[in-house]
Amino acid sequence: MVSPYDFAIFGGVQTHVVELSNALVDKGHEVTVLAPCTGNQPVYDLRDTPLETFGRTVPFMTAGSVARISLSVWYQRKLTSILQEQNFDVVHIHEPLMPMFGLMASYYSPSPTVGTFHAYNEGTGRGYMFWKPVLKYGAIRLNGRIAVSEPAKQFANRYFRGDYTVIPNGVHYPQFSEPAPRPSVYKDDAFNVFFVGRIGEKRKGLKYLLGAYSMLKWRYPKLRLIVGGAGVADRDSYRLMGERGIDDVIFVGPVSAEDLPGYYQHADVFCAPNTGKESFGMIVVEAMAAGTPVVASDIPGFRVVMQHEREGLFVEPMNEQAIADAIERLIQNPGERTLMGINGAATARQYDWVKVADGVLEYYDTVLESQPVPPSLYRG
Repeated sequence: MVSPYDFAIFGGVQTHVVELSNALVDKGHEVTVLAPCTGNQPVYDLRDTPLETFGRTVPFMTAGSVARISLSVWYQRKLTSILQEQNFDVVHIHEPLMPMFGLMASYYSPSPTVGTFHAYNEGTGRGYMFWKPVLKYGAIRLNGRIAVSEPAKQFANRYFRGDYTVIPNGVHYPQFSEPAPRPSVYKDDAFNVFFVGRIGEKRKGLKYLLGAYSMLKWRYPKLRLIVGGAGVADRDSYRLMGERGIDDVIFVGPVSAEDLPGYYQHADVFCAPNTGKESFGMIVVEAMAAGTPVVASDIPGFRVVMQHEREGLFVEPMNEQAIADAIERLIQNPGERTLMGINGAATARQYDWVKVADGVLEYYDTVLESQPVPPSLYRG
């Protein structure tokens, strides 16, 4: 497994790599993870999986957020040596078009390579366009291409046409579905709305949820908003809270993996007001696995995992009134909330890592059966 993103920092792709690696190990396979890791201090727990680290990273703007990647080519010798000495059956590169680590892995691997494309952007992929002459040269050294969703597939295909197989992100279903302790900040006699995400990133849409909360708070005094996630709210969010006098929003800070299921399970509604640039609704699937109804922005990455009025309610992105109306509907209809929670739990089962890992293994077999020419030996 090759990750271009820093394993010293939590992130969606890194989590995917770790969970997929653990699922494959559980099925009896041997996995090695190759990734940059600032300070050689990984924040992830890789069970029985060696992690080879490749130094520090630098910040890089991508899809509306900041990722930390390695732009250094000084680790080429170490990377090439590991790839050649280990002679892996498959080298699986995540975000293979992200400079420069994944590109080097795809170029120098003597083994068949598979790339997973995670990114999505409604607009132009400026980074992809800028790097296209280099990226395309590396991308043609992939023997197989996976996209985590149909939107991710369409986005990658804009710049690098080819055959993509959609295999979704996974969720550790038992972790979110098995009963978890109730967080102490929740109140039994209140209607608790939960949000989780990187608070400072505008594309997570927190300010629109705050606006909706301000509309509802005076009609429903027992309504409470619990906000989880790292970072500090942006200036617009703080100004909105001050102007509308909502000083009771509960910011709980980063929520650990152990505590997160409890926050989902004991919320009356989970709200995902994201504005876009999401390739897959991971937070939506986690909430559904926990049996919690969802109010979510109607964006492509969320539409692939949830149906309107089945597992939750879709609302127009960046529309405070629409979010408020959806939350109010669920406040007034507890039976609908219960049914949506049941439907969500049933839908989320298909994203269990046990099933997703089986799909990845089947795809590996497909690539290997095609007897691909090892990328690093092909210079045509």
